[in-house]
Amino acid sequence: MAKSRIQFICQNCGTVHQRWAGKCDSCGEWNTLVEEGTAGGIGSGPAQARNARKGRAVALTTLSGDIEDAPRIASGIGELDRATGGGFVRGSALLIGGDPGIGKSTLLTQAAAALAQQGHRIIYVSGEEAVAQIRLRAQRLGAATSPVELAAETNVEDILATITEGKRPDLVILDSIQTLWTDLADSAPGTVTQVRASAQAMIRYAKSTGAAVVLVGHVTKEGQIAGPRVVEHMVDGVLYFEGEGGHHYRILRTVKNRFGPTDEIGVFEMSDKGLREVANPSELFLGERHAKSPGAAVFAGMEGTRPVLVEIQALVAPSPLGTPRRAVVGWDNARLSMVLAVLEAHCGVRFSQHDVYLNVAGGYRISEPAADLAVAAALVSSLTGLALPADCVYFGEISLSGAVRQVAHAQQRLKEAEKLGFGSAVLPLGSEEINGGIGAGAFRPTDLADLVARIAGSRRSDAQEHD
Repeated sequence: MAKSRIQFICQNCGTVHQRWAGKCDSCGEWNTLVEEGTAGGIGSGPAQARNARKGRAVALTTLSGDIEDAPRIASGIGELDRATGGGFVRGSALLIGGDPGIGKSTLLTQAAAALAQQGHRIIYVSGEEAVAQIRLRAQRLGAATSPVELAAETNVEDILATITEGKRPDLVILDSIQTLWTDLADSAPGTVTQVRASAQAMIRYAKSTGAAVVLVGHVTKEGQIAGPRVVEHMVDGVLYFEGEGGHHYRILRTVKNRFGPTDEIGVFEMSDKGLREVANPSELFLGERHAKSPGAAVFAGMEGTRPVLVEIQALVAPSPLGTPRRAVVGWDNARLSMVLAVLEAHCGVRFSQHDVYLNVAGGYRISEPAADLAVAAALVSSLTGLALPADCVYFGEISLSGAVRQVAHAQQRLKEAEKLGFGSAVLPLGSEEINGGIGAGAFRPTDLADLVARIAGSRRSDAQEHD
């Protein structure tokens, strides 16, 4: 009988070490090595090499041939279907991560109830909650009458034996992958070995039967899914459920999808009846604007194929410190430093004696560089004390030379702004062909100095009007 052996596995990257060390040699993290025992049949060794079977030849084919669309199960929840690319793909494995209490179980309960009402067989397995707790949530969501099959179990072998009985399920939800354990590994649930082995077993089941499997994953304090990143590579799609504690909206963001786009988002609003779809997120993020306050600019952004308008707020105040503060919420800190440097070097706008605070309203996070122009406008507006036009949107990328560079989807951004009542825009020169609307009379600066001069010129215009 093979003896179990002890090894140390990094809980951050999954690298195996033969002896304990304070720092992982692979990822450089400290205090992440955990002792785990593995049976002789699990690891690689001479015994396995002797018993390895001879491989068989597989058929090779060409790139050309018939292509079939991935068979999907549409949930009927529009924002969820948008984020997944049209619904759950049969035979695929999907990983959903998010902070505790963000609403992952609520969303999946609503999706399970909607699919069960359509006649699909849905199995919901919880390793963290009892069946009574799941029923209580279903009653609160008004989904208690849906024919969803429930179980509270954490052993992978028992789960597989249960879901293989009877008709093949269309969707299996496992909440969460960190609570599952398999007999094939000796380590505790939640460790790298258990998470990887359990995920492999469930993905193998999905591929062999054609059932869609959804795995719920915990996130670390850095916001990444806990456990080895190899789990993200094993599954077909990874979604992150995001949201700030002080705001009532939630964003389902796609970061990996083998069967659809990887830059889509779904927007939900949390209420006492569960999660409600937000068909027009721009109205949500612009709902509490103060039009006449300086330091506020509306950015017309893109999330996948969807245009989103959001307010960027800047506060520039004299600093009593030798090194002024730079605080950013919802944007890249390094990108703010770059915009400030360009304003000082090419536009003569000095921030060296001022604290700079930047905030994206509503807790929304911006990742595209097209927000540079809106950020610069908000910073100059706050420094000069001049409010920007309330009906104007901004988008454009700023280069280190001070030039304003083109960005994609200008027409879609302007259409969304026009639909929400905006009457003017500031966008890069030479953008794609704009057909009428607010884009026809838009201001198109060639470099950042033109925009600064336009904002500063509004002070002279106001003074002339008062005279």
